[in-house]
Amino acid sequence: MKRLGLFLIPLLAFGLIWVFLLQGLFSDPRTLESTRIEKPLPPFTLPDLMQDDIRYTEKDLTGQVTLLNVWGTWCITCAIELPYLAELQQQGIHIVGLYYEQDTDPDFGGKTLPQIRQEVLAKLGQLGNPYAYNIYDVNRNYSLDLGVTGAPETFLIDSKGVVRLHHIGDVNPQVWQSKFVPVYQALGEQVAP
Repeated sequence: MKRLGLFLIPLLAFGLIWVFLLQGLFSDPRTLESTRIEKPLPPFTLPDLMQDDIRYTEKDLTGQVTLLNVWGTWCITCAIELPYLAELQQQGIHIVGLYYEQDTDPDFGGKTLPQIRQEVLAKLGQLGNPYAYNIYDVNRNYSLDLGVTGAPETFLIDSKGVVRLHHIGDVNPQVWQSKFVPVYQALGEQVAP
């Protein structure tokens, strides 16, 4: 009986690991459910990316339906997404950027704020600027509070500051139509197709 137990324990462990890995193999990481859906934005006080003297809080994201778009100049997919977001902004969609920089650690030769600002202005000048303003997530703490796993990620926030949708990946015409427009319409907003 003891020998049977020694045989079954590793077999059972192997089976559990196999099921776990198989489940991960067929899952879609973009369908991770956000813990923020149907909850108010977590509190924050963060500076404007371009003007140090301006500070934003979660209250600044109330009063109208807003897309909060997490992005960075280092993000290739963000660059692909920017022209379409600029089109949406032209259609009246209110978009706010939540910018974070990966290379700001001075111990590793990180960028200075003037360098970051110069890169942001160049990128937005080249690809279009969809943002009403950019909040600078200095230490990426607010991104962590939101449950951000990378960039780009976009949150649809209703006029009361409640997160209604969280999308991982770029917002493109197909994603906009299939995922965002129905939520906008459910909120009673008029959205151009």
